[in-house]
Amino acid sequence: MMSRIAAVLIHALAATVLSAATGVASAAVAGGKPITLVVSYAPGGGADLMARLIAPKMSEALGQTVIVENKPGGAGQIAGAYVAKAAPDGATLLVDASSFAVVPSLYPKMPYDASKAFTPIAVLALFPNVLVANPAFAAKNAQDIVSMAKAKPGTVAYASSGNGSAQHLAGALFEQVSKTDMMHVPYKGGGPAMLDVMGGQVPLFFANLASASGHIKNGKLRPIAVTSGKRSAALADVPTIGESGIAGYEVYEWNPVLAPAGISDDTRKQLVAAIAKAMAAPDVRERIAALGGEPFPGGPSEAAKFLDDQRQLWSKVVQERGIKPE
Repeated sequence: MMSRIAAVLIHALAATVLSAATGVASAAVAGGKPITLVVSYAPGGGADLMARLIAPKMSEALGQTVIVENKPGGAGQIAGAYVAKAAPDGATLLVDASSFAVVPSLYPKMPYDASKAFTPIAVLALFPNVLVANPAFAAKNAQDIVSMAKAKPGTVAYASSGNGSAQHLAGALFEQVSKTDMMHVPYKGGGPAMLDVMGGQVPLFFANLASASGHIKNGKLRPIAVTSGKRSAALADVPTIGESGIAGYEVYEWNPVLAPAGISDDTRKQLVAAIAKAMAAPDVRERIAALGGEPFPGGPSEAAKFLDDQRQLWSKVVQERGIKPE
């Protein structure tokens, strides 16, 4: 009898140790209900890609169904409002874009307080942009652009996918840090903006690295510099803007995962561990690297600080540059 009791205790202890080692508790999230990753933008974009990349891995880690649902519109506010009002049981999570840190400054009358309505679970990955030029453009590096912009303020143009977009903000921060005044040319989407840069209608574009890489390889775009703090493995020969002599410039696109405020610590820890396991999968890391990105180097505490820092940064840029939504 004692040996049987000992065996049961040892088995229980082993299960506890295994659970702690994997970081995912045995109790199901939200009572085992399907978990929905609510994506704030349409299918095919960066947030959607990341959500669909981690969903099956999270499902494996948790032993629960994880689905992706797109709720685009309102610069992410439709999805944000939906998740903010959801039960804080872990069954409904928001997968947003880097615009999450910008929208509060652009839209002061939002249906929720972005700084209080959510509990950060993770930032998935950091994706640098790349400043590209039409091959015929005279400037060969970032310092050349600064010199041209200072010589003729308001004449050196850069395209973007719209007012308040990630590309627009990357350009606005470049102006702010380099103390220049350039011409912003907004388009309705990154595709048309990139086409006009390749066609020579606008000389510059702070492009998504993944979408620009093919055009760089075939010579239709010339890379000037990447916006990250260090060089990208995807464009190892291209310097950073900081390396080019413009100190204090570092910009990424990124995707946060957020739960409604009020989620329990135990549930949050389960979700954190499941996402960490998903992000550690070799095929996930390979896909992120192929897109020119790197997994975010930190857990939920670092993610929360990162979100606060980004909100402060872009609030200042939006205010000082007078950026308004379309």
